[in-house]
Amino acid sequence: MAANRCAGGRVAARYRTIPSDGEDPLKGLILSGGLGTRLRPITHTSAKQLVPIANKPILFYGLEAMVAAGVTDIGLIVGETEEEIRAAVGDGGRWKAKVTYIRQAAPLGLAHAVKIAEPFIGRENFVMYLGDNLVRDGITSFVRRFEQSKPDSMILLAHVPQPELFGVAELLDGQVVRLEEKPEQPKSDLVLVGVYLFTPMIFDAVKAITPSERGELEITDAIQWLLDHDANVEPHVIDGWWKDTGRLEDMLEANRFVLDTMEASCAGRVDESSKLVGKVIVEAGAEICNSTIRGPAIIGERSQIVNSYIGPFTSIYHGCEIRNSELEHSIVLENSKILDVSTKIEDSLIGKEVVIRRTEELPKALRFMLGDRSEVQLT
Repeated sequence: MAANRCAGGRVAARYRTIPSDGEDPLKGLILSGGLGTRLRPITHTSAKQLVPIANKPILFYGLEAMVAAGVTDIGLIVGETEEEIRAAVGDGGRWKAKVTYIRQAAPLGLAHAVKIAEPFIGRENFVMYLGDNLVRDGITSFVRRFEQSKPDSMILLAHVPQPELFGVAELLDGQVVRLEEKPEQPKSDLVLVGVYLFTPMIFDAVKAITPSERGELEITDAIQWLLDHDANVEPHVIDGWWKDTGRLEDMLEANRFVLDTMEASCAGRVDESSKLVGKVIVEAGAEICNSTIRGPAIIGERSQIVNSYIGPFTSIYHGCEIRNSELEHSIVLENSKILDVSTKIEDSLIGKEVVIRRTEELPKALRFMLGDRSEVQLT
């Protein structure tokens, strides 16, 4: 198959802004203060919300979804990684949004994040979005429905195979009757997706509840308080895919989902001995030499792929170098190098400025989750 020549162009924006119906727009609250303990060692040195999915930081998908729904006044809950997140997001201008940073001194729960955001939110309705979540179809339809039906709260739900890992909702005749955080014996397989819509009544709830056994103010307890006080909590079960990217396997699956929605484009250089097969994105300044890239895959700006095979569902971020190696179903962060590794690397998340190189002896199998600035010698 002949190599695809670079025709230029950029990947289309994931979401299109839809104006509101004339009412005052909602405010937005994005939570990006978590420690990301399930993604260590990556998150020892980086904010989990900035790990790229299809070469775009996870947090940016949430910001885009907010703006597409007409929500442009956004509070960003930050913690220990505030400086890194500020550097990446700035004042929100690139999304035509206004971002206000709200510091959470410690990760004391989602309801605690709502509580400290009250001075920013005031007496307005708002949408809350967990910064490490991805919702395929965005949130525009949910925002419009909330504006039209005017409940006290709207919660997004999804069917999952392991509900005990999430906040679980129990419904009766289509109405929410009970919520429980990570129950040992779930009453249903419907779990809370990381998107919530609230009126200011939620502030009464977060002030009334007490910390759970794990020392956090749980958003499930706050919403249960609303239910117990005859509030109208409207459920909405989403049809498209949704991912909480807090674990390696979920992050890789989210990367696969997003790559599969993108269209091929090429703004870099591909030599005559290389092949781009399927949906492959080659970003500006990237170079592909004597290599095969089988999509869906994305090769980031200034990255070099030489004498190598990059398989489906792989994202190579900016400034990477892959030589004489094979890689698939993986995410490689910026400025990392994979050199002379003849055994295929798969199902891996490789941090920033990592170096993986082989020595004389070839291992039988390779599987990595590597922190930033690591170096691995293969024997």
